Amino acid sequence: MTYTPVQNIHPCSPLSLCVCVCVWVCVSPDMLELLAYLNGPEPVARFQRRCGLFLVEAAGRTRAPAHADNKPCGQVQGTGDHQDNNSGYKYMVNGCGVGGCSRPQYEVRNWLLHVLFLFSSALGHEIFYITCLPCIHWNLDPFLCRRLINIWTLVMYVGQVMKDVLKLPRPPSPPVVKLETRVDAEYGLPSTHAMAATSISFTILLSAPARLQFQFEVGLLIAVTLSCLVCLSRLYTGMHSVLDVICGALISALLMLFTYPYWETFDHFQLTSRISPIVALALPLFLSYTYPELDHYSTTRGDTTTILGVAAGSSVGYWVNEQLGQTFEPQGVLPVPLPTLTAHGLAVSVARCLLGIVALVGTRQIVKALSLRVLYSWYRVPRSDESARRRREIEVPYKFATYTFVGLVHCILVNRAFLLLGLF
Repeated sequence: MTYTPVQNIHPCSPLSLCVCVCVWVCVSPDMLELLAYLNGPEPVARFQRRCGLFLVEAAGRTRAPAHADNKPCGQVQGTGDHQDNNSGYKYMVNGCGVGGCSRPQYEVRNWLLHVLFLFSSALGHEIFYITCLPCIHWNLDPFLCRRLINIWTLVMYVGQVMKDVLKLPRPPSPPVVKLETRVDAEYGLPSTHAMAATSISFTILLSAPARLQFQFEVGLLIAVTLSCLVCLSRLYTGMHSVLDVICGALISALLMLFTYPYWETFDHFQLTSRISPIVALALPLFLSYTYPELDHYSTTRGDTTTILGVAAGSSVGYWVNEQLGQTFEPQGVLPVPLPTLTAHGLAVSVARCLLGIVALVGTRQIVKALSLRVLYSWYRVPRSDESARRRREIEVPYKFATYTFVGLVHCILVNRAFLLLGLF
């Protein structure tokens, strides 16, 4: 038997360059030192101070940079208690935790940047996407909304699981100012805000040219701007290290790169396959129940179940619309021109968004109340026991059912209500 000799890899080929980079990252002390620095709190604290956000240590006194008093990073002047609650680092001043005192624990010296970054951070929350992505469906193109929901679900699930598998903490406070408390018990790397912003911005940039007529350069500028604002907002709010944000954006880009060739194939399966509704419901529910367990409660499982529920309901809804032959997609030869911005068109668009969001919020409240009542009765839990919602056997089914119905209503019922009301 003869063997064909393997040709040598060209020293300038992409494969050899990737191998060299990986080896350098693994063995280079300088690179390891750089990664440790990017994962530390001091770059975040320095960025916050440059943007006019300063930590308040005591009444009327702000925290100076660590090198100013030769104290190590994280050491606090004066008296105070500290509690390291897993990834959430609680800073106590005079017996009062961050957010628990009447006086603020930070000082804002640049309100323009403060408002800008808080708004940008809100653009990465799950509730924002759940309420705003349907507006693309109602006013622009259901195809784009479906594509965005699919990619958003993929990158968010991967990011949330990576957080709870890697278990890398968020930046501690002090020296970092933390402006959010809800997700402080979650782990840090990767930043799912960075992942969502990157995936949403560039998925619509890659998908829209085949559907809508617009200037690609303008779309690219908007995508880069929005992604950067959301990424920087996670540093400003003190919720992620620089490494968290960089890894989040890179992971999202890699997931898009590897899945891009299969987007059209998945669209076809999702809309035409007989087993599509079964897969759309069974797979997300399975992923919700098999989500990694932690030794403490974290909002990641509930948030992930919320996202998977929306994806499941939306997928079934789009399949139903396809079978009924009423997809509400743009008519004519694609790509179609963008809708002309007129006073009447703007008023109709706003009315659609408001009525649609009211329908989604109402669906959420009704299904949530009913599902919790059924689950509390099934597991014999007192209705006054709010902590029971954190148990997996209650949290997963009530969140999944609630947001599956939200996805169904958004896809199937809202547009048909618009037809009845003359908003189409």
